[in-house]
Amino acid sequence: MGISIGLVGLGSFGSGFAPLFKNHPAVDRIGFCDREASLVERFASDPFYADKFNPRDRYASLDEICKADFDALVIITQPWLHAPQCLQALASGKHVYSAVPVISIPDDQEILDWCDKLVAAVKRTGRSYMLGETTFYRPEAMYCRRQARAGAFGDFVYAEGEYLHDVDAGCNLRQVQQRRLASASGHEWPPIRDAYTARGVRGGPMHYPTHSVSGPVCVMGAHAVKVNAYGYRNRENDPYFAHEAFSNEMALFKMSNGAVVRIVEAREMPGLAGQESETFRVFGTRGSFSERRWFSIARPAFDKLDYDNLPKPNKTELTPREMFDPLPPAVELAFKQVMHRDKSAEELLSIDFQPSGHGGSHPYLVHEFVDAVANHRQPAINVWEAVRYMAMGVAAHESALRDGETVAVADWGDAPQG
Repeated sequence: MGISIGLVGLGSFGSGFAPLFKNHPAVDRIGFCDREASLVERFASDPFYADKFNPRDRYASLDEICKADFDALVIITQPWLHAPQCLQALASGKHVYSAVPVISIPDDQEILDWCDKLVAAVKRTGRSYMLGETTFYRPEAMYCRRQARAGAFGDFVYAEGEYLHDVDAGCNLRQVQQRRLASASGHEWPPIRDAYTARGVRGGPMHYPTHSVSGPVCVMGAHAVKVNAYGYRNRENDPYFAHEAFSNEMALFKMSNGAVVRIVEAREMPGLAGQESETFRVFGTRGSFSERRWFSIARPAFDKLDYDNLPKPNKTELTPREMFDPLPPAVELAFKQVMHRDKSAEELLSIDFQPSGHGGSHPYLVHEFVDAVANHRQPAINVWEAVRYMAMGVAAHESALRDGETVAVADWGDAPQG
């Protein structure tokens, strides 16, 4: 018998995940929840969902769906609602998948308080929390984790992560903001935001740190200890940044393993630092990864150096196909059905699986959450991992507000084993 999942938030982002969750072989029941009735009806009337959807599983509020008997809820709603909605779902006995970040509000201490509440709720309820961070399942991250497990990096020395998303880039943040504020819940945000601004509390891009910090953290298996950071304030009275302390923030972290990590979160800075705007690089004493390239050197035994035959560094160019982890065959086939709905089962067997969504991460995020719930285990991006990402951004923003002063990074420890 499979598990049941309720999808909360059916806007442009949530709608992209809905068919993947529905078609996962371990899911046998799906439900739809949104404050916009037209969005619920759009999915409820789609024949694609008919085999796993019962018309009674339409819901107009989180309160309603929390009273239903679903095993888990997938919450892809407005970013300032994530933490409180996840807490409500956990309290109702549901496992929870949350869109990123943990929460997006301007107050640093309030963010940490929400993190504390989430960790406590997971411990108290015994339910799982997973953060849907896309960078964790980009092919580069999967490959680097495999190399790390094999010890191929040697000792970690340095890493970089950045999320360079200029406000006027291809995915225009002004339009994203406009769409969010046009929704029913979006109408509620401006007075909340204005109340923060009135008491002098302003946010910055480090309050959305997950795309930049998760790569180095998940590869090294280390957490941040302290940080020094600086910010750039918008100087042109751009209304998009009217409630922000900074439009760009840069930070240098000392990690628990002794490595140093540089992070950049930028919203007023066109261009790329590497090949992509959302990427990372990791450097070790014996192996390094940068821009889809693996560099390694087989160092000799230093008591037997042969100066005429010293080792030379090797460079390997990698493709996404080489870097992706394999999915179980039945899951891969189910996801191919999502992407090629007009193809027969026989035709699908001859089609290569091409993971899509934020570097191909979406199918892997869905499988990890469903598999974790079905097999009663902690998901990879569990609450302890998620709050570490958030705490890095909070500490960096606080340091930037203090003009680079060293700030300790909060930590809740490792996920329990077993």
